[in-house]
Amino acid sequence: MPSGTTAGPRPVRIEVSGLTKTFGTVRAVSDLGFTVEPGSVTGFLGPNGAGKTTTLRMVLGLITPDTGTATFDGVPYGALREPVRTVGAVLETAFHPARSGRDHLRVYCRAAGIPVARADEVLERVGLATAGRRRAGGYSLGMRQRLALATALLGDPPVLVLDEPANGLDPEGILWLRGFLRHLAHDEGRTVLVSSHLLAEMEQTADRVVIVGAGRLVRQGSIAELRSGAQGAGTVLVRSPEADRLVAVLATAGLAATRSEDGLVTVEGATPALVGARAFAAQVELHELRAESTGLEDLYFRLTAGQEQFAAGSPAGPAQYTTQGAAR
Repeated sequence: MPSGTTAGPRPVRIEVSGLTKTFGTVRAVSDLGFTVEPGSVTGFLGPNGAGKTTTLRMVLGLITPDTGTATFDGVPYGALREPVRTVGAVLETAFHPARSGRDHLRVYCRAAGIPVARADEVLERVGLATAGRRRAGGYSLGMRQRLALATALLGDPPVLVLDEPANGLDPEGILWLRGFLRHLAHDEGRTVLVSSHLLAEMEQTADRVVIVGAGRLVRQGSIAELRSGAQGAGTVLVRSPEADRLVAVLATAGLAATRSEDGLVTVEGATPALVGARAFAAQVELHELRAESTGLEDLYFRLTAGQEQFAAGSPAGPAQYTTQGAAR
């Protein structure tokens, strides 16, 4: 379990409304709107070239949108009285290689008017206490990611905006990060917005997802809500001691059903209610009846198909992904 207090700062809601940004003839983001609620981890997903990084930079006041707003409880980032105490962000790792991780954090503390003792506290929180006095230039990529996260936590902010924080982490580090982010959101009430290409990991980490494609919002909501919206006629899995008769009954009803060697019957283009009704009418005994589960990876590729590029004809080609959802 992550260390630290169990009571976090006040809850803050992120609201993005009508964000649009054009670079030359390329519209990187177009009328984008979504919300990120406190007390939850929100995954920010989309193919390469979908406008994710541009959006995060507009949210953090690093890029001025052509139109639209991004606010933290109604206040844009540039108007926050103490930004470091409201929003902690990791868009990229940056440090002096000859400086220790502890000294790197102490420099940021002094710049932000934060007591330097906070550096040791956040090093402990991210698991770098024993490595804090080592030169950051000798850190592994995963350790650099932890140091960047520690930097974001210096001001004890209620909001965290993280871009690919799992990059460079080994499986143990990814497991730690998952628990840490959920602890920050669920136990401390913070607002966590995290972009990632690791779809399987996001399915286990995020409470909600915002999916963008070609600079526009594709879908937002909990994974359960997205899965429910994608349901309808799909694949149904059935087990029955009368599997052959069930296949014949379903074929008579115009349903494509196939039986595997282990007795599982797969029905395409159907719902559990429809299959169950046909079986009941024919008095076929069923031992199992369920819709095939749709995972986040499946939903993601279905929703973003053909939306890899920016709007208005970006020269960038489609993103390439492995079967684990990692960009190449």
